[in-house]
Amino acid sequence: MKRSTVKTVLGTLLSLSFFVLLSACSSTAKKEKQAQTAAVYPSDVLPFMDQWKILLGDGTHKDSLLNYAKKDYFYVENEDQTNWVVYKTPNAGISSKNSHNTRTELGQIKEWTPEEGGKLTGTLKVQHVSTSGDARVAASYSVVVGQIHSHQGHENEPLKIFYKKFPGHEKGSVFWNYEINTEGSNSGRWDYSTAVWGYDMSVLGASPDSYPEEPENGIALGEEFSYEVNVFEGIMYLTFTSDGHPTQRFTKNLLKSEFVKKEDMPQQIKTLYAAIGRDGVERENAYAGELQFFKQGAYNQTNGKSPEDNIVWSTGSAVYGGDIEQQYANGSYTEVWFSAGSLGPGTKPEVE
Repeated sequence: MKRSTVKTVLGTLLSLSFFVLLSACSSTAKKEKQAQTAAVYPSDVLPFMDQWKILLGDGTHKDSLLNYAKKDYFYVENEDQTNWVVYKTPNAGISSKNSHNTRTELGQIKEWTPEEGGKLTGTLKVQHVSTSGDARVAASYSVVVGQIHSHQGHENEPLKIFYKKFPGHEKGSVFWNYEINTEGSNSGRWDYSTAVWGYDMSVLGASPDSYPEEPENGIALGEEFSYEVNVFEGIMYLTFTSDGHPTQRFTKNLLKSEFVKKEDMPQQIKTLYAAIGRDGVERENAYAGELQFFKQGAYNQTNGKSPEDNIVWSTGSAVYGGDIEQQYANGSYTEVWFSAGSLGPGTKPEVE
């Protein structure tokens, strides 16, 4: 074989080898890129999604959450190699039949009585609460991140777990509310609020844009904390934990009320609810026998309703005519991230 022919053959073989190698590298890189950009859904992060349905802040209802996400409302963010499920909702959107407040919030499919019990846990951080509102209104600048909701009778809420932060403060407050299961007409209903870290709900501003002193032991935006709600044989056991803060534990009897007479009404309620005339009492057996279910996510408590209508719950925030894009751009929304959670039957509490 002539030397020129040999060179030609070798050149061709080298070219083919280079092409094959380049193709293989390109294919590998493409597969790696596809793997990196593969969608991660909330159900990949929190496997208990098969036990929930959801209502989003734009009014979307979804009964099956496997491999489901929706931009700007319910999706996954990765931060420092940790995946977080994001719940985001504006101050004004489409709400549920029983509330004027928007939510991107899970609702438990299974229902249970306090006697049967149930348990919910969550590890979360609140990334944003509304920066507009009225400081005199208890609900302003707050979001509910977990609750128990009754599905019978008045359909009241024996538990709402709140996070609230006044504008300009570094630290916010975590507190929980118990809403009475009102005897007779539900127009007299009220929530009794208990502080976990920081203030309870009754600490307010003296004017629409003046704020109380910042809580010394509060929780900042982006600061992680966890809760456990354990209902066992009619008693609700609450546990709250966060690095750098004392663990807090509470109990509440859901079968026997402590608010059955007018004289049982706490001073907090007399002060906070006097302006709206809510002074009801609770039925003696509280929530006994009523079907309940858990909720978790971001239930926005800030809304555009006038404080003149209800100085406790109508926050008068900026809602930009309901334009969600404008609300997100101008701080009129709430955003909560969860990295872990569990749902199951109530368990006998450990004795310490």
